[in-house]
Amino acid sequence: MADRLAVISLGCSKNLVDSERLMRMMADVGYEVADGADEAFLEGKGRRHVVINTCGFIGDAKEESVNEILSWCEARRNGDIDGLYVMGCLSQRYASELPAEIPEVDRWYGKTDWVNLARDLAAKAPGSAPWDRVITTPRHHAYLKIAEGCNRRCAFCAIPLITGPYRSRPLEEVIEEVRSLVGRGVKEFNVIAQDLTYYGRDIYGTPSIARLVDAIADVEGVEWIRLHYAYPNDFPMDLLDVMARRENVCKYLDIALQHAADSVLSNMNRHITAAETCELLDEMRRRVPGLHIRTTLMVGFPGEGEKEFEELLGFVRSQRFERMGAFAYCEEDDTPAARKYTDSITDEEKQRRLGILMAEQEKISSAIQESKTGKVMKVIIDREEEDYYVGRTEFDSPEVDPEVLVSKTRTLCSGEFYNVRITEAYPFELVGIPVDDEAHQ
Repeated sequence: MADRLAVISLGCSKNLVDSERLMRMMADVGYEVADGADEAFLEGKGRRHVVINTCGFIGDAKEESVNEILSWCEARRNGDIDGLYVMGCLSQRYASELPAEIPEVDRWYGKTDWVNLARDLAAKAPGSAPWDRVITTPRHHAYLKIAEGCNRRCAFCAIPLITGPYRSRPLEEVIEEVRSLVGRGVKEFNVIAQDLTYYGRDIYGTPSIARLVDAIADVEGVEWIRLHYAYPNDFPMDLLDVMARRENVCKYLDIALQHAADSVLSNMNRHITAAETCELLDEMRRRVPGLHIRTTLMVGFPGEGEKEFEELLGFVRSQRFERMGAFAYCEEDDTPAARKYTDSITDEEKQRRLGILMAEQEKISSAIQESKTGKVMKVIIDREEEDYYVGRTEFDSPEVDPEVLVSKTRTLCSGEFYNVRITEAYPFELVGIPVDDEAHQ
């Protein structure tokens, strides 16, 4: 009977892709693999191993990762599992401290040390393609990671300390993966990297994200391409031309802006001003009509007084982002901000500002959602619930954006596209009915 391996993936979608690659490698060397460990995994026969792929980005994520490890340490002591292994951002960042603090873990690995983990467990190296993976998302959509690492060195961010410098994947390898995934039924590709806009500079000497997206769009069977985690400084404007020209590139861009007060942007080491940010956003909307922008903002960074927070709030009111998330600054060990600034703003004040910002965004989101009432929109169905089908438009990324609840007036199939007339709108979901022979608007 084959040994079994459950992979528990914490953190972002980039981590999920790493977990999927590890699962493919372990299946290649003879293991029965599972996405997470349920009762059936624990009670089944054969040796049972668990890998935890950790996140180490911010304090809450680190705490979640440590708690998950400790819970499985107890299972290891009780004999419920036969092996416990940890990989990912947390173990990469704290490689020298964690083994002594949590000795119950059988072995620790870095962020992308999949081959050694597979070799250690099976005593042989996997033979699968380096990009091949198990798909743990619904079969019709997948995350497509095109690079690892980051060169930006924002003052608050520990990711460069964890992942190292930017490393683009060759364009030809990415396209080979896309073709393989299309052959397995994937229609929607959510393109991800720590910084999409830097893609290609390290291996081609010039920004190449527009060329890559154009090439992905050429692959027959690719229905939707959605872009995540752009950076505003030195934005490659030719990407906007591709987004406007290609029908299967979603009018959606995830671009983290962080703040809108010049002094805070300078402290953050973002290399852009508020005026330049507004000019960029104006140009994006001009060149890609109908574009939905998702951004992330931060409150409470050192140097953010009431004046700077009001500038940020005014920026949100004027830009009216279709999608926006925000979080409070948390000092991270060894980052430039931790070395240079004192985190003097209280947690209570950070949370107050965060609440004000998100309340403002909810009003904006409500109005934008309401404007879609009566429109016919192209929707992909993700799943069926008891009372309705659940889908998304091109403006909605899986798990982070609003969903569309589609009435069961006729049978719909998961993974297929339908035209849906929107009948009701709420801040974080739409309601609609399927319609025949009507073009989406």
